[in-house]
Amino acid sequence: MLGPLDDTLWHQLPTTFDHVGTSDPRFFDRYWFAATEPGGFATLQFTLGVYSNMDVVDGGFVVVHGGRQRNLRVSRALRPRFEPVCGPLRVEVVEPLRRFRLVADRGEHSVYGELEWTGVLPPEEERPHFSRVRGRVTEEYQRFNQIGECSGRLDVEGTRLDVDGWWGCRDHSWGVRPAMGIPEPVTGAAPEPAVAGFLFSFLFFSTDTVAGHVQVAERGDERAYLTGLLRDRRAPDAPELHVTDAELSVEMVDGTRRFRTATVATTLADGRAVTLRADALGPSVAMTGLGYSGGYDDGRGLGVWRGVAHVESDVWDVTDPEAVVHEDGSVFRPVHRIQPVHVTARGASLDGEGTGSMTLIATGHLPRHGLT
Repeated sequence: MLGPLDDTLWHQLPTTFDHVGTSDPRFFDRYWFAATEPGGFATLQFTLGVYSNMDVVDGGFVVVHGGRQRNLRVSRALRPRFEPVCGPLRVEVVEPLRRFRLVADRGEHSVYGELEWTGVLPPEEERPHFSRVRGRVTEEYQRFNQIGECSGRLDVEGTRLDVDGWWGCRDHSWGVRPAMGIPEPVTGAAPEPAVAGFLFSFLFFSTDTVAGHVQVAERGDERAYLTGLLRDRRAPDAPELHVTDAELSVEMVDGTRRFRTATVATTLADGRAVTLRADALGPSVAMTGLGYSGGYDDGRGLGVWRGVAHVESDVWDVTDPEAVVHEDGSVFRPVHRIQPVHVTARGASLDGEGTGSMTLIATGHLPRHGLT
């Protein structure tokens, strides 16, 4: 089916733009934006994704303020409208790779407003993600990350919230990932519990001196993935500082797998060492509120067909570091949460303090981190 994008000169396949290069139903293309008031007063996240082979656009908007997380989740049929709009949510690309307008229109939900997200540093590509399980490709995707700031205004349950130069980050990813649109097929027995431990750490941050991202994944005692890039903010034209190694240590809140402090000791390509300490700053975002990790009222997560138009919203209590309380009083403990952090950088003449966003997922048997 022809559309407006087909009248550009940027085709990369001998087909129309409504057709992606794989029939895998998990193929996706997704924006994710975040912003945090540097003192931890409030944090927000905004996401919008397309699943061409599922004929779905979905998105979410959350604001955490006063210990409560306000959630808005939306979904619609993709065709014939190829625009970054879904229900009351839309993303306007004002200046590619730098400036975006994020809009949540007023409706029967507890938060709405208009924000401008602006990159303060160029975007950074991650190493490609690729893995196979028993001969089947389970992930093959690309992502880039960017540090920025966010300004605008929000209405939160009738209270005006001014967003004035909040610290921000974003990513844009596309390709094939597990648990998008369809359940993963069963192709063999699950791993034994003793070898099923998984750790994923993803830190975005900036200080006055240095900024960037570091991402580490481990399966048991084995490193599964590492990517990271830092920039000296005082020397914009200086070479990028690629991370060649990173060791993570964590101090958990007693009786939980939510961190109080996490330290990422990095080694740079030139041999220098930079240590990044992340201290939890206010409540973390429960990512199910955005639709991730089995989110939505039906529990089926991202990329699922929910009809021509679908909107749902709720408000949760997130004052506890681990437990999330629903409006009906039920309690759950989502594995996937993203924590605003205060960041302290030390080493390589890059000492400084600033703000960041850190994901830390630790499941199963991880004796190296004291998690058994």
